[in-house]
Amino acid sequence: MIFYIILFILLVILALSVFTVKQQSAFIVERFKKFHSIRGAGLQIKIPFIDTISGKLSLKIQQLDVIVETKTKDNVFLRIKLSVQFKVIEDQVFDAFYKLDNPHNQITSYVFDVVRAEVPKLRLDDVFEKKDDIAIAVRSELSDHMNSYGYDIIKTLVTDIDPDEQVKRAMNRINAAEREKTVAQYEGEAQRILIVEKAKAEAESKRLQGRGIADQRREIAKGLLESVDVLNRVGINSKEASSLIVVTQHYDTLQSMGEHTGTKLILLPNSPTVASDMLQNMITSFTAAAEINKEDDNSSNATPPPRSPEM
Repeated sequence: MIFYIILFILLVILALSVFTVKQQSAFIVERFKKFHSIRGAGLQIKIPFIDTISGKLSLKIQQLDVIVETKTKDNVFLRIKLSVQFKVIEDQVFDAFYKLDNPHNQITSYVFDVVRAEVPKLRLDDVFEKKDDIAIAVRSELSDHMNSYGYDIIKTLVTDIDPDEQVKRAMNRINAAEREKTVAQYEGEAQRILIVEKAKAEAESKRLQGRGIADQRREIAKGLLESVDVLNRVGINSKEASSLIVVTQHYDTLQSMGEHTGTKLILLPNSPTVASDMLQNMITSFTAAAEINKEDDNSSNATPPPRSPEM
């Protein structure tokens, strides 16, 4: 019976003497409440009832998210979320365990201090543009202080910038107005280009139309000249030939009007003597214009009278 009791006691002592440490972890062993050693990953032995495990530290990279409420230079209140990535320095586990009671609170305090010192120097738009500068300033400040406590600051990131809801709505309205202004400018430019190109096209169309009308009239004049020559060869003089051509054109027009239903062209007057009267009026007008031009030429070429001598 005593043997079993002794065996049981030895097993309990053995169980209390052996312990294991996980990878990327460190155990702090104290002897009589005084620091004795730091135990790394693997199977470890301690003296039961004398040595005690007073703490455990993870050597993995940890992340602490800190939300800081502050205001900018243009008096806009906002909330900034920063993520601080840090880890315990392996050869400074003693400092990390004994110098800081709560490292998370210590890191948070430094983050608050740096952010509230940097952000009030910037306007709201600059905060978004220079968020990396804020993160670098926080990391620099934390590294300077936390290294002495056995913590290495790996990286700091500004993960969110959240202004007041009214400020966000105002920023969205400003952005929308700027985009509408840009759209209006592009639409106006496109409309201007359309107007210019349309005007150019119309000008080119009228130029070509004018050239076509000129060519058409030139060919008509050639045809009339040939018709007059043909009539002159059969004994009809130029005046009679012109009258005949005008009458022919007049009746051709009437025939063309009769061939198309619903025409809106009206030719007035419509008596048989109209063509002769039109020709006579044209000849009279041309003759009067020629006489006026002749008189103007004679008056311009006349010698002025001599001036009387002054007394």
